[in-house]
Amino acid sequence: MHADEYARLSRHARVIVAPDSRPDTLRALVAEADVLVVRSRLPDDIFDHAKRLKGVVRHGVGVDLIPMQRADALKIPVANMPGSNTASVVEYCINAMFHLSRDMQALALRDPVADWAGRRAAADGTLELNERTLGIVGVGTIGGALARVALALGMKVCGLTRRPETLPDGVGAVDKPTLFGRADVVVLACPLTPETRGMVDAATLAAMKPDALLINVSRGAVVDTAALMQALQAGRLGGAALDVHDVQPIPADLYPRALPRLLLTPHVAGITRSSMRRMSRGTVDEVLRLLRGERYANPVNPQVYE
Repeated sequence: MHADEYARLSRHARVIVAPDSRPDTLRALVAEADVLVVRSRLPDDIFDHAKRLKGVVRHGVGVDLIPMQRADALKIPVANMPGSNTASVVEYCINAMFHLSRDMQALALRDPVADWAGRRAAADGTLELNERTLGIVGVGTIGGALARVALALGMKVCGLTRRPETLPDGVGAVDKPTLFGRADVVVLACPLTPETRGMVDAATLAAMKPDALLINVSRGAVVDTAALMQALQAGRLGGAALDVHDVQPIPADLYPRALPRLLLTPHVAGITRSSMRRMSRGTVDEVLRLLRGERYANPVNPQVYE
């Protein structure tokens, strides 16, 4: 949490930061908590150990870290911070597209004399985003904002969404086979649900263009990681940028070494100085509302108030 907002919260409540995210640690700490602020996965039975919990606030957007069905059953209100990291995630996706299409580090002159010819030759193999097709899986707040930026860059954009009527102007609604077969770049920005878990499997990857790029800012489980690594190693995919992973932090054996077309980042797409301040400010606002006996401004499960 941003230091200024942590200080503001501390003026109104005794703040306890969990020393780790192990289930037993969280179960013990929640027993005396009035409010729970979440940035790590909660055990499925966490609420069974809460004696006086008034509510939960997600310091972020995705609520798959929280056992929502149990919260609903116990009438525990949950809030999140919609839109707080939209700009950060969109900029990450654009940055990843540029990195995999036209890596400036690979073109940068380390020796202005000796590198000149080699770097110019390397530029012949780079690609523009202009006129390429972007396919977005999950065209919600983040996907919609990304679509508008991509259109401004001259890209063609199609989207896979449950609500095609909400797509931004210029974005065509397509089904899954069409999106993965047509797109030069696929961005996964969907929530993790039973329908999206494992949706990018070996067959889906095989249907993609051999120079297509895959960018995942959703959840690691949306992609069959083993199948993706096989496609990259066999040269059947142009590259991938993964900000989310099956296991976090990443274990040593999750990815093969020395895959030049694989960009790995530690779940930071939504983290910038600006987004952390916005998330923290919104989180503290919601906690204080709860402590005053008010309703959340951004409830995820508003039905618990009924």
